[in-house]
Amino acid sequence: MQQKILLLGSGELGKEFAIAAQRIGQKVIAVDSYENAPAMQVAHGFEVINMLDGAELDRIVAKHKPDFIVPEIEAIRTERFYDYEKQGITVVPSAKAANFTMNRKAIRDLAAKELGLKTANYRYATSSEELKAAVSEVGIPCVVKPLMSSSGKGQSTIKTSEDIEKAWKYAVEGSRGDVVEVIVEAFVDFNSEITLLTVTQNMGPTLFCSPIGHRQERGDYQESWQPAQVSEKDLYEAQDMAEKITEALGGAGLFGVEFFLASDGVYFSELSPRPHDTGMVTLAGTQNFNEFELHLRAILSLPIFEIRLEKVGASAVILASENSENPTFSGIEEIAGLPKTDFRLFGKPTSRPYRRMGVALVSDTADTSVEEVVEKAKAAAKLVKVLA
Repeated sequence: MQQKILLLGSGELGKEFAIAAQRIGQKVIAVDSYENAPAMQVAHGFEVINMLDGAELDRIVAKHKPDFIVPEIEAIRTERFYDYEKQGITVVPSAKAANFTMNRKAIRDLAAKELGLKTANYRYATSSEELKAAVSEVGIPCVVKPLMSSSGKGQSTIKTSEDIEKAWKYAVEGSRGDVVEVIVEAFVDFNSEITLLTVTQNMGPTLFCSPIGHRQERGDYQESWQPAQVSEKDLYEAQDMAEKITEALGGAGLFGVEFFLASDGVYFSELSPRPHDTGMVTLAGTQNFNEFELHLRAILSLPIFEIRLEKVGASAVILASENSENPTFSGIEEIAGLPKTDFRLFGKPTSRPYRRMGVALVSDTADTSVEEVVEKAKAAAKLVKVLA
């Protein structure tokens, strides 16, 4: 049953997916824009290309003739995916899902306008002047994000009118691909935010993992924990929204669906059609299958009998503080000696300030408080230093 998987994007999430695939005998070709990317280190083969170059993408698809194309990042010429599907290649979860979620405009309009999901009030802008007009309509404070970006790049909060020009320049600098456009979102006064890992299957019902809570800085997650405290009413509402939008996008696989939980209900925020960075907490053994194993099983149409929460867990990121062409680490013995603690170093060949280089993982029995495991994960992550 070996299938050939072309993995487009080879960061830490792709690396864990490739390891999961290797464990059950699948063949993985890892692709990214730079050599020695994390997933390349554990794959059967690799390619270094600009994935926004449609001709290059066509070339490696024709060269490798994969059974599955699995995107791990947004910055890909995803409109080519529709043609690959016509060739009989399975795009994960689907060409539509990958194409829509590459661009915040497509996914937000699908959620708000077509499906009627509750979202923050929003507008789009293609210039600083349009941004000023959009801000005047949605109000201050508001959040500005490039339509194409990842890991919080280019995202900022406008607190006064003086921030508008700076927010526009920052968004353009952080934008990926060739789309120079931003989304402006009214600020949601939320109590917490969650990721609901949602698994769609070719031959089975949609399944949900226990909700994951997370904290962000600079638009990127710092800690995540599972389970997050969510009322039955809010959880049902989030699951209903997640099922509607994943069904509209089609295909099989794991989606990371993000929500704001506010006093006036649940707001849909964003969606990734792949394992989610906050879901790395599942590497702590919180579930019977981690998010990467679930993604793979859904893709291969292997039955998933249930997703069972087994432990309370937390993850905390290990960040670099400076630029390096050959980063090394200290504190490994210290973190390795902690009880109920594990860690991952991603193997990224270079570092820069705030680049995620690893993650600390803590788990404990179900009667342990989430706050306790989060604090332990944060303390563990601080033990590891990224050296230039």
